[in-house]
Amino acid sequence: MQTLRFGDTGLYVQYLQTALLRAGEEPGELDGIFGRRTERALVRLQDRSGIRADGATDRLTWAALYPYLVGSTFAVLGEGDTPETLAERFGTESSRIRTANPSAAFRPGETIVVPFGFDVVFTELPYSAFLTACVLEGLLLRYPFLAKFSIGRSVAGRKIDAVRIGAGPLRVGVNAAHHANEWITTPLVLRFLERYAQAFAENGMIGGAFARSLYNGSTLTLVPLVNPDGVDLVTGALSEGDSFYESAKALSAFYPEIPFPSGWKANISGVDLNLGYPAGWENARAIKFAAGYTRPGPRDYVGTRPLEAPEDRAMYDLTLRERYDRAIAYHTQGGEIYWEYRGFAPQGSSALAERFAAVSGYTAAEVPYGSSFAGYKDWMIEALRANAFTVEAGRGENPLPIADLPSLYAENVGILTALLST
Repeated sequence: MQTLRFGDTGLYVQYLQTALLRAGEEPGELDGIFGRRTERALVRLQDRSGIRADGATDRLTWAALYPYLVGSTFAVLGEGDTPETLAERFGTESSRIRTANPSAAFRPGETIVVPFGFDVVFTELPYSAFLTACVLEGLLLRYPFLAKFSIGRSVAGRKIDAVRIGAGPLRVGVNAAHHANEWITTPLVLRFLERYAQAFAENGMIGGAFARSLYNGSTLTLVPLVNPDGVDLVTGALSEGDSFYESAKALSAFYPEIPFPSGWKANISGVDLNLGYPAGWENARAIKFAAGYTRPGPRDYVGTRPLEAPEDRAMYDLTLRERYDRAIAYHTQGGEIYWEYRGFAPQGSSALAERFAAVSGYTAAEVPYGSSFAGYKDWMIEALRANAFTVEAGRGENPLPIADLPSLYAENVGILTALLST
C-alpha cells in the first residue's frame, strides 16, 4: 500500500478518509485531499492503536485501518463474553456475530469475527481492484456461506475474482465492468450480493422474493470486476508515472478525440474486452476498422484474434466450466436490455427480457448493428444456446457518477432477483 501523508491527493486518500470515518474519527470531507483534519484524525487512530502517531500511513497504520475497509475485526473471547456483550462493545448486532461464526462455541480464548455495524460495500467511492478485493474479503468474513475463487489474471497481473452464492440447480452467471469507464457496475452487483447474503442470513426477502428460495433454487457465480487494470486507470488508482498508466496514455494519443482517461473502455493493453469473444469476431473487426479503430487504444479495438486478452480468456474458460443456464453482462448506460444475437434467441429469452424490462423501467431492445458481434452475450447465445443478456444500466454519459448508484440499484434489484428465480 502507498505511504500517504499531509499534502497528498488522490483515490487512496479517499479510501484513507473513509476508513477513518468508519473508525469513528473525523477526517473532514471525503475529497481525496490529505489536509490537516485528515492528518489529525489519522494521528488519533494511530495513538489509540498503539503505533507511532506520525500522521503517515506506513504498513502498521494500514493494518490498523484494514478492519474498517473490510468491515470486520477479530476478537479473542474473555470470561463472560457473548455475542450480545460483543455487539454492545463494538456497536453491532449479535445476529451478525452469530452469522459470521456459525461453528463457534463462544468460549474464552476463542477467536471470532466481529462484523461492524455498517455495510461492507462502499457506495460513495470510485472503485478499484484494491477496493473490490477489500469488499469481497469483508463479505466472506460476514457471510461464510459465500465462496470466492480466482478465475485468472489481468494484463497487469491483477487477480480476477469470482464469488458464489446458492445451492440450487439453476446455474446463473453475472459479470460487471468489461468496460473500464463503466466501473459503477462493480458496486452495483456487489451491493446486490451483500443485500442477498444478508437477506438469506436473516431469512428475509430481496426484490420481492424470499432469499432462501432463490438460494435453494439457483447457484449464482458473480465476477464483479472483469477489467481491473482498465478500471484502475479510469478511477485514478493508476496515476502518472506508473508504467501502465504511461503506456495507456501513449496509446490514447492516437485517438485525441477520446478524453483520457475518462473515455477509456479497453483493457490496459488497449483491447476492447467486449469485442473479443468468438461470435462474429471478423464482422466486429470489419465494422470497427471501418470506423477507424485499427490499433490498440481507449475503445473499440478488437485485437488480433478472438480471446487475445487474458481477461476475455478467463471469462470464456469460466463460462465453459460453469455452463450457465442464464447470464447477464452488466454495462452502462442507456436503460436497455439486449437479449438476442443476429435474430436468434434461446427459448425463454424474450420472456425473461420482458420481465426484466417490467421490473426495471428499461427497454428490451435490438442491438445496434455496429455493436452486434463478438460480445460476451453474443458468444453465450451462439455457442452455448443459453439465455444471455447485456443490460445497459442507467442513463447519462459514461463514466456515470457514483451518486447514481442508489437509483441504479433500485432499477436492477428486480432484474437480478428475476434472473435467479426458477
